[in-house]
Amino acid sequence: MLSDIPWGGPVGMIRVGRIDGQFVFNPTMDELSMSDLNLVYACTRDKTLMIDVQAREISEKDLEAALKIAHPEAVKYIEPQIKLAEKAGKQKKEYKLSMITDRTLGKIRSLAEGPIEAVFTDAAYGKFERGEALDKITQDVRAKLEEEFDEESLKVLPKAVDTVRKQIVRKRVIDKGLRVDGRKLDEVRPLHCEAGTYPILHGSSIFSRGDTQVLCTVTIGAPGDAQRLDSLVGPPTKRFMLHYTFPPFCINEVGKRGGLNRREVGHGTLAEKALLAVLPPEDEFQYAVRVNSEVMSSDGSTSMASVCGGSMALMDAGIPVREHVAGLSVGLVSEVDPSTGNIKDYRILTDILGLEDHLGDMDFKIAGTRKGITAIQLDIKPAGIPLDIICECLETARKGRIQIIDRMDEELSSPRTLNDGNAPRLATMRLDEESLRRLLGPLGLHRKKIEQETGARIAVSDGVVTIVAKNQLIMEKAQQKVDFLVGRQVQVGSIYKGVISSIKEYGAFVEFNGGQQGLLHISELSHEPLSKVSDAVSIGQELSVMCIGQDVRGNIKLSLKATLTKRGSEKKCPEDSIPVSSDRQAVNFWSTLADLPLGKEDAEPLVLRTDGEGESVGENVESSAPSVVVRSAAECDARDNVNYQNVTKKAKAKSLPRPYNSVPSQKDKVASSRSTIDLSSGKRIASLLNISHVTKEEDALPMDVSKSRSSRVTSVNANSLKLGDRFTAKIYQIRARGLVLEVAGGVRGMYKFEVDGRKDFEAGEELQVKCTSFSAKGIPVFSLLEGK
Repeated sequence: MLSDIPWGGPVGMIRVGRIDGQFVFNPTMDELSMSDLNLVYACTRDKTLMIDVQAREISEKDLEAALKIAHPEAVKYIEPQIKLAEKAGKQKKEYKLSMITDRTLGKIRSLAEGPIEAVFTDAAYGKFERGEALDKITQDVRAKLEEEFDEESLKVLPKAVDTVRKQIVRKRVIDKGLRVDGRKLDEVRPLHCEAGTYPILHGSSIFSRGDTQVLCTVTIGAPGDAQRLDSLVGPPTKRFMLHYTFPPFCINEVGKRGGLNRREVGHGTLAEKALLAVLPPEDEFQYAVRVNSEVMSSDGSTSMASVCGGSMALMDAGIPVREHVAGLSVGLVSEVDPSTGNIKDYRILTDILGLEDHLGDMDFKIAGTRKGITAIQLDIKPAGIPLDIICECLETARKGRIQIIDRMDEELSSPRTLNDGNAPRLATMRLDEESLRRLLGPLGLHRKKIEQETGARIAVSDGVVTIVAKNQLIMEKAQQKVDFLVGRQVQVGSIYKGVISSIKEYGAFVEFNGGQQGLLHISELSHEPLSKVSDAVSIGQELSVMCIGQDVRGNIKLSLKATLTKRGSEKKCPEDSIPVSSDRQAVNFWSTLADLPLGKEDAEPLVLRTDGEGESVGENVESSAPSVVVRSAAECDARDNVNYQNVTKKAKAKSLPRPYNSVPSQKDKVASSRSTIDLSSGKRIASLLNISHVTKEEDALPMDVSKSRSSRVTSVNANSLKLGDRFTAKIYQIRARGLVLEVAGGVRGMYKFEVDGRKDFEAGEELQVKCTSFSAKGIPVFSLLEGK
């Protein structure tokens, strides 16, 4: 307005948002983040010049209301510009238009009009065939003008031929309602949709509309792959990117590919805005996503084809978009009154060709879902179009868009499962500062080592660790290594990866879960008896162990055999399918005092069921005491002498250690299925019993009192063991300072090596023994019979 350049201004412009259903003029950046509409509107006093919209599925009715309220507000900015130009503006320069004379235009029309109309009336022509035919007509006209040496006509020949083409096409549309390819005004070209074109990619699709075809591919990356922006306003990164490329071969040309031009950037931005509205929130879907749209063939509206192809590719990649987004271009052919310059007649065209875009008045690109519009871009050629015509185009575009979405739904109606294809796996976890230090290591050494060994990528931002892997196997390996460094809350029954750090006589120590130590007792190494810990494991060996509990001192107890399948166990019936009968008696199982939780020394013991082979199945899942617990020889030496006297005194009074709920008389013939030991009396606190089948009479009555203590016992009951009883025992386990013996009936006890006695025993060997005492924890202590 202030320069001397002649132009048709001034122009008014305004931005409109909508927050909570209320329109807001010129919203701030913070207000735009809460708005479901971002409308930029430019106009003259009475006509629309430009529209750019990004919205969250706004309806056509609401958008029309926004346009009508934006126009008078934008006009308010025109008058101040005029006043400013009157005070400080320069005088506009005079200019002369280069016009084609009527004589020249008429001569060229007479030579080219007939052949051109014949081409435009033949619907069999494709884009390239039609273009070649029109070029041939131009060359024929040029040849005739050269024969006549008409230099004036030759100078304006291309422009004159183009004018003739435009007049023929527009007249056919206005007068007859006929289009170049024979379609109706509101008809969409034939559609072709194909999803999953290249299975090796994360997502891919091909979308064709007539001679326009695009190939869209999707790549999913980690959050750290998001594009970094250097803008002064707005977010610093962008996690969703759509790149549009228009190679020369798509228009049947050979050319050199350079960088992106303005057209490619603008078309890609429009398609990106259209798809952004249906993407899941960032807190629900943290991946970075890149869509690449490559135009394979162009005949109008390739940007809207990129929207359709991109929507299908996103669903093919498993990205949980809400629904499909489609778009198309709406064109306009108008007839203007020369005296007033106003439009006196017009036709709206749905899904325009490239030729109709070139020879028409408008390219109105509208994209959206079934619910509403997500993006708009208006490109016009005359100096403005009335707003009423613009609003009328919205409903025409909606009908065409629904038709395209229906066809896309036939090919792919919902997102595929993300992890079914080649999409990367992503896991996040929030760690404290100490855990982050352990994970990263000095100069990030630990993180780099995990990435090199597994192939996964680890990113850390604001205390959140993100792991990205190509597949589930790599993800599990990376998570295991992260868990090993950082550790996680140990839970009973959970299985952990660990490394044997040291081996002792009684078991092995395992380092697992971020450097934590746990004891793997020798009895928890295998289902079979072991004489040495080193027979099963070695230092540095990696293995999977199960946490089975924690003692009163906080030591973690681990089990290897809990993760192994016992030989022949697969042939056994499930526990739930076998009722408790005389073949499956309920027996007591006592854990050691050190294994009991604090304050629960007097708690009820765990009750186990035993099957016919002596296998114990616990009913109390909270207890996880080993099936065999043998106190050390040092403990036996310190307490056996005192306890022997106590046991002897009690044995004189009563031949049996009296249970807490023992049967007082022979009237009660049924044995109790749950028997409790009085822990405070110092009796059998930790008895390791596997009871064989007994009859109802044996379960209800004690051992025949007529039997002498010196007599040999052939069948032993849990409550019938007495001092002086003799047995044939089998060596169950060989320890450093003694043996674990098992007598008839499954009762187990211990034998301590004598100073000058025999020590060359073998597992499974049978010995003649006698019960000589009970330890402080109720474990029977045996001695070898002389000469046996």
